[in-house]
Amino acid sequence: MKLSLILVPVKDLPLDEEVLHLAFSLVAPVGDRRNKQRARIEIIHVIEVPQALPLDAELPEAVQHGEVVLARAEQLAHQRDVEVSAEMLQARSAGVAIVDEAVERGADIIIMGARPRRLHGEYHMGNTLPYVFKNAPCRVLVNRAARAESELK
Repeated sequence: MKLSLILVPVKDLPLDEEVLHLAFSLVAPVGDRRNKQRARIEIIHVIEVPQALPLDAELPEAVQHGEVVLARAEQLAHQRDVEVSAEMLQARSAGVAIVDEAVERGADIIIMGARPRRLHGEYHMGNTLPYVFKNAPCRVLVNRAARAESELK
């Protein structure tokens, strides 16, 4: 599979670091510093804006949080000697924003993390992941968090 552009949405989950390292390993395997990076990695953080606010509303706390999340992602990339670009977006829906960015940027794959939650006794993946699965124009690779030990009993 030839990759030119990998889109990695991050949200400040412990799983983000694993997802980023997965993306890094696809473009520049550990210990392989002689070879030039084979694909671009574009990292995005989506701030979901409530319907009650205008889409371009100023959300300083969310922006500050997003800056921290993206700075951490860039730091991890720097540690692995991988070039990335990072951008923060505001949208009504993270899923729609991720798919729109994949289309606009011509992504070959979206790599994202998932942390299933129990809702009424069933596992629930939220709204973002199912939307991306259904509508993404490219491959979608999901790294699901391991179930907590308390859930295994």
